[in-house]
Amino acid sequence: MDNLSGILNQHTFATTINHSGQLSGIKHFGQHGQLHLLESGTVRLNRPGQREILMDRPSVVLLPKGASHYLESVGDKPARLISASVTFTIASSSLLINALPDIVYLQVSPECSLSCTVQWLFNEVFEQRFGKDIMINKLGEIFMLQVLRHATEQGSLHQGAIAALNHPQMRKVIEVIHNQPGHHWTLNELASIAAMSRSKFAESFKTLVGQTPNDYITDLRLAVAQQLLRHNKPVNFVAGEVGYEHGSALVRIFKKKLGVSPRQWLQQSRGNQVSAAGAMV
Repeated sequence: MDNLSGILNQHTFATTINHSGQLSGIKHFGQHGQLHLLESGTVRLNRPGQREILMDRPSVVLLPKGASHYLESVGDKPARLISASVTFTIASSSLLINALPDIVYLQVSPECSLSCTVQWLFNEVFEQRFGKDIMINKLGEIFMLQVLRHATEQGSLHQGAIAALNHPQMRKVIEVIHNQPGHHWTLNELASIAAMSRSKFAESFKTLVGQTPNDYITDLRLAVAQQLLRHNKPVNFVAGEVGYEHGSALVRIFKKKLGVSPRQWLQQSRGNQVSAAGAMV
């Protein structure tokens, strides 16, 4: 299994366009992750307590963790850009999201690569063509892989997550967890797979991954459950697939992690998709 692909498969995300066209003055963003694609003009990106970023040529900015910030148009001519909120479908403490830097900034170049994918992604958003939804989903997967590749090559990916994926013993543990998220894993079982003592494994996992094995498994189960709910699977069925005996147990996990029940989450998710469709018109 490709280590990054295995993690990425459980980290789907939804995007909702919250600005398209010209920008004059200041516009604030926050709460969710945010993607900005500047097509022309000049803007300043400001985050509280952080150095501002001057975007004076076609460029892409991704803030995956929902940092409060604002864009300010600079100069006499309005800037032209597209912005979209990015909401990941699992808790923000996940391995992948923790691995991403707070901000990714790339200038659009003729060489294309990630910049080309983002441009293609937003072109699909605004066009009404056959297979549009599938295309957007696939381009989104490619985009996130390219972000990870770029961050890795630039050395800006947080060391804990990469260390976990590259650690020969811990990699085996992550792989078996992802292959069987519904299994009732015990600390002893996982420690045995890692060929470590129980205490050493628990300490190493927390150090490398950034959360306990139990918390990581819970987040993964939640992600798998969300995927199944999107495919209209009943709550009781979903609960069994991800390792819970009854639907009520899954409901408790959803409320604890997300503040809503599985059905409420699904309604909200579908509502966001409708809002995104309305923003495209």
